[in-house]
Amino acid sequence: MRYFFLLVLLGGLGWCPAQAQAPAARHTFALGPTDFLLDGKPLQMISGELHYPRIPREAWRARLKMAKAMGLNTIGTYVFWNVHEPQPGQYDFTGNNDVAAFVRMAQQEGLWVILRPSPYVCAEWEFGGYPYWLQNVPGLKVRSQEPQYVAAYKRYIEAVGKQLAPLQVGHGGPVLMVQVENEYGSYGSDKQYLALNKKLFEDAGFDGVLYTCDPVADVAKGHLPGLLPAVNGTDKPAEIRRLVRANHDGQGPYYVAEWYPAWFDWWGAPHHTVPAARYTPGLDSVLRAGMSINMYMFHGGTTRAFLNGANYKGDTSHYEPQVSSYDYDAPLDEAGNPTAKFRAFRAVIAKYRPAGAAPLPPVPAAKPSAALPALQLTQYASLLGHLPAPVASPTPLTFEQLKQAYGFVLYRATVPGGRSEVLKINDLRDYAVVLVNGRRVGTLDRRLRQDSLRLALPAGPVQLDILVENLGRINFGAYLLQNNKGITRRVLLGGREVTGWRMYGLPFAQAPTVAAGSPTPAAASGPVLRAATFTLAQPIDTYLDMRQWGKGVVWLNGHNLGRYWAIGPQQTLYVPAEWLRKGTNDIKVLELLRPEQTALRFLDHPILSELSGPQP
Repeated sequence: MRYFFLLVLLGGLGWCPAQAQAPAARHTFALGPTDFLLDGKPLQMISGELHYPRIPREAWRARLKMAKAMGLNTIGTYVFWNVHEPQPGQYDFTGNNDVAAFVRMAQQEGLWVILRPSPYVCAEWEFGGYPYWLQNVPGLKVRSQEPQYVAAYKRYIEAVGKQLAPLQVGHGGPVLMVQVENEYGSYGSDKQYLALNKKLFEDAGFDGVLYTCDPVADVAKGHLPGLLPAVNGTDKPAEIRRLVRANHDGQGPYYVAEWYPAWFDWWGAPHHTVPAARYTPGLDSVLRAGMSINMYMFHGGTTRAFLNGANYKGDTSHYEPQVSSYDYDAPLDEAGNPTAKFRAFRAVIAKYRPAGAAPLPPVPAAKPSAALPALQLTQYASLLGHLPAPVASPTPLTFEQLKQAYGFVLYRATVPGGRSEVLKINDLRDYAVVLVNGRRVGTLDRRLRQDSLRLALPAGPVQLDILVENLGRINFGAYLLQNNKGITRRVLLGGREVTGWRMYGLPFAQAPTVAAGSPTPAAASGPVLRAATFTLAQPIDTYLDMRQWGKGVVWLNGHNLGRYWAIGPQQTLYVPAEWLRKGTNDIKVLELLRPEQTALRFLDHPILSELSGPQP
């Protein structure tokens, strides 16, 4: 009887067991000889890549609605090991890292999902998605059968499986396919390793369609027999058919897992843009052939905090750390607004709508943006005056040895003065501000292959400080296992090794504290923290104009917006309206090179294509 009255009460509140436990509709998804088959009927996936950590969670739904409006029926996303397991055994699937919520939201918006939990992702992402701590395990070798790597990988993919395996299409979710590894053929050709990947995924609960993806030249090396081979970087139907059939028992279906409508940027190099007209014919040809496609990227967003990656191809090349903006010249710009490329691609996609399909939804309006009033960042703190407890060592320790993933480390030693000597840092990674008795005397930049600096040392004992920034671990190629950061070898002064170091970790995992009412000293020299508060009547998208600043990082209301650097090409930082508040807001800037700068200006548009200063 009590149960009856409880049901009546809950029914009056609009709840009943059927509503609470209603199972989601399950579907079948399979590979046919020429087509993907959803519930036995051909499905052409028209997909676009977007990454949940690069978009404020509050804006996920708006981006997904834009995907529908362009005509996409599917989205693709990587899953990022280093954001989900930042330290061994410490998992984070909350907030902006709640990938399951992102996938469920896609389903609510009527989109299918292609999942890419690799765990190597590349993606212009720090260490290609690997957590830094893997490098602290002696002998561990990523992308191999090395037992310590496999054990860490297994634990991680099982945690991912708990989040996402229930969201596969066969269980009532939107996930159609799951990718095993990621462009492995560009790295190796160990088929046993690929088979191990497949088993780890299956053991973690991924029981649907699995596939591999590789660039045109590497499909044979990176494909695992029995899985669908997807092809990256081409829109030529004949080439796609040839490669897939050659590696898949002479049949399809056919999927371009990464089709690039533009490219990414790195510091000190021109901004990449490609007009839509260069790409619409290729998109048309693939869709006309009935093939499925995933554009990388549909929407890039922003690589905030310190999570950008870098490229490096050896001693004959330059180290190329990527910028914070991941605008990518994609159909949807960094702020989530449709571009001319969006409209051109939409027009092509509209030609291939299934018979009887409803018209494409209208394109949502672009978000408004504004140039907010300029600020004076009057609150001040010297970085050197606010250091944590140090770690002492005769020789410099790397970030990894200090168990620090990202940010900065200050290396401090006392050296005899009264002379002019050359400072040499072997294998610096990646950027150093050098200070003598608290005053900046120069910088060293790995991009420019700089490792030496002549110092004029005053008489007496001298405090030598070297503030080192991790500009991003390599995310692609043969150097994945050479990704330690900081001072990785010796420091020489006048040819003699400097010993007796104290190291101060400055990871800035949270926004720094800057006390109110601290005026700027008359002769500020070293790196500084500046801050201010401001009020808003209504949050609105805006852009920080950093052209008068030197190099550093910005936090807004506790969110790390990313890096800025006067060399360009990125000169602004995107501020999403979702992270502004009606009323009081706070902003903090870490400035490395121009401590005298106090004025912070806003724009209503980005500047992503302005270079200045020395280039490689």
